[in-house]
Amino acid sequence: MKLKQILSIAILAGGLAVSMQSCKSEPKDTEIQSKVSAALVSTPGVTVTVDKGVVTLSGEVADEATKQAAETAAKGLEKEGVKGVNNNLTVTPPPPPAPVVTADDTLLSGVNAVLANYKGVTAEVKEGVVTLRGDIKRADLTNLMQALNALGAKKIENQLNIK
Repeated sequence: MKLKQILSIAILAGGLAVSMQSCKSEPKDTEIQSKVSAALVSTPGVTVTVDKGVVTLSGEVADEATKQAAETAAKGLEKEGVKGVNNNLTVTPPPPPAPVVTADDTLLSGVNAVLANYKGVTAEVKEGVVTLRGDIKRADLTNLMQALNALGAKKIENQLNIK
């Protein structure tokens, strides 16, 4: 009889221990989300969601290092109830490269502005050398050459026909 009582008490105690263990509350998803969000407060652009302890990171970050740092920070909160991390962060693509403006493009723009006052004169710019072609009055030649020299060309090749 005593053996039956002892076994009954042991079974009851074991069942009670198991039920108390299962009653032990796991952190709620909202608590986990708050803790992960707090850990990532210095990482703008990151949204944190949690489902059954699994953290999902989404949004855009500046670079791959920031993406990995956010994941590492979230994984580091296992003691807070994080069971896993889905890193859906994307890295913002770099801006397109600025259009390349060569020195010739800038020089040609200045040359064209000067030549607007001289009908019949055209110019070509290559590697900093301005080549003039067309017809010009002798009286206008000096002013044209002074204006073009002020633009800083390496050389001005005069192939103009003087009238």
